[in-house]
Amino acid sequence: MNRPEILIIDDEPQIRKLLQISLESNGYKTIQAIAGKDGVLLAASHSPDLILLDIGLPDKSGHAVLRELREWFSKPIIILSVQDSENDIVSALDNGATDYVVKPFRTGELLARIRSALRRSQNQTKDETVIACGNLQIDIMARVVKRDDNIVKLTSTEYNLLALFARNEGKVLTHQYILREIWGVAYQTETQYLRVFVAQLRKKLEENPNNPVHIVTESGVGYRFQ
Repeated sequence: MNRPEILIIDDEPQIRKLLQISLESNGYKTIQAIAGKDGVLLAASHSPDLILLDIGLPDKSGHAVLRELREWFSKPIIILSVQDSENDIVSALDNGATDYVVKPFRTGELLARIRSALRRSQNQTKDETVIACGNLQIDIMARVVKRDDNIVKLTSTEYNLLALFARNEGKVLTHQYILREIWGVAYQTETQYLRVFVAQLRKKLEENPNNPVHIVTESGVGYRFQ
């Protein structure tokens, strides 16, 4: 069985070594670049299954590299960065990052994020009509949602919101992205509007809406469905 290949674009030798050891001991192949230009060239020549991209690169900003890659590279890109400001995270996600992990990171959490991103990427190539997430089943074609095999009644907007989450399982979706996709460009700043609908969905889908396990808040950024 072919091992997934991961491209590491990071100028810190210690981080590259840590990532190489952790990834290769968990069944992945790795290739490395220390600068943005070299990283883009490797991505083009190797077509890796996933890219780990640092923001602080010596030749150009990781944000610029991300935008350049997203012109043609559709597979997962996870940002690894010491920059943990809300603006940096939101900017990266809006520019096409699959996920954002702040350094120093826990290896176990990073591996889980990688598995989720790869699984979602593989599923996008399949004609999936039913998405199963724990005790939830979402039939995309029939627009039917079940919780513990019982049908859940959702409004049209609630269903559209849930379907957007489910199709992006494991990925952080920013407030602006969700609002734009569900309600349109004019609603991109209406975060309170979004919070109301998320609260309604949680009441219908979660065992404990105050401690959700499916629709998880990423503070100041958006939501992650898991």
